Amino acid sequence: MTVASTTAWIVFIAIVVTLLVLDIGVINRKPHVIKPREALKQVAFFVGVAIAFNIGVYMWMGPTSGLEFSIGYLLELMLSVDNLFVFILIFAAFCVPERDQHKVLFYGIIGALIFRMVFIFAGVTLVEKFEWLLYIFGIFLIVTAIKMAFQKEEKDVSPDKNVLVRLFRKFMPVTSDYEGDHFFVRKPGTGAKAGKAVLWVTPMFVALLVIETTDIVFALDSIPAILGITTNAFIVYSSNVFAILGLRSMYFALAHVMNAFCYLKYGLASILSFVGIKMLLPIVDESLYVSPGISLLVIVTILVITIVASLIKTRGTKTCPVVQRAACPAGENVRTCPALKRLQEKGEACEGADCPGMKKLEEEGKKE
Repeated sequence: MTVASTTAWIVFIAIVVTLLVLDIGVINRKPHVIKPREALKQVAFFVGVAIAFNIGVYMWMGPTSGLEFSIGYLLELMLSVDNLFVFILIFAAFCVPERDQHKVLFYGIIGALIFRMVFIFAGVTLVEKFEWLLYIFGIFLIVTAIKMAFQKEEKDVSPDKNVLVRLFRKFMPVTSDYEGDHFFVRKPGTGAKAGKAVLWVTPMFVALLVIETTDIVFALDSIPAILGITTNAFIVYSSNVFAILGLRSMYFALAHVMNAFCYLKYGLASILSFVGIKMLLPIVDESLYVSPGISLLVIVTILVITIVASLIKTRGTKTCPVVQRAACPAGENVRTCPALKRLQEKGEACEGADCPGMKKLEEEGKKE
């Protein structure tokens, strides 16, 4: 295994910081609704940077490391696409205005970069000390793949059941409506603090907390998967980071067509199963080894089959029938239905207390 030099880490960190500054300070300096065409250009830019970095890894760290980066990037990218379904539901539940969704995702990804760093370095350290943990991860990935293949199409967003949100609300009050694009505002307090200006959090920050905790849960799938390919901390973390950096743009590019990917979860389940089996092969015979090149070929093949099969299935309708029914049950109002539709379509506005997510929080607050 080729160990990354200090220079490689410095170059990597410099590129990441530059991309973040460009994103929030130049490309999306002013809050606005990001249209699909603009988002696709941003996706192309972030993917282009990732490819350039991959070429650099291939040249300076060798072909094996280059292939491992490619596999890690593709794995995280595909699993991140699955995350987008949940992000859509979270934004719908909290009715986050479209023009402010990028800000929520940006700070959510900042948190993801920090948590991934902690999890990845902890995971690599543990695996290097206890190699048998790879077998545990392999079994975990196979079990996760089975659950993913048979899970329901849609998941409820229940902020009142989120441990971090419940804990946070014990210390800070939550406003019943949005306050521009602010996460925090100072307003008169209630109860014992009536008449005093206290710090409140807005529904936007609660949505950020839910997205952050959701990403932590998803990391439990993606990190063991890439550790099944390599335990090189530089390759694992850098491939994860470059995939995550393009996630915001990918969300805005694909949010309106996510329902077309009917078989995405089956493709992801197949890939996780493949990686899990690959990790367990040495138990059968220590000589059994799947090279990075073969792994990359298998993952790309599964990805292509998944996309082609989904497009054939949804040809004409542009949406998967099962997902379409789950998106907005018959008779539900746009304001209260946790649908995947745009919340401000035809001038509809759904903010604050009208949102399903905030209603659950308010009900939970009354119980307490």
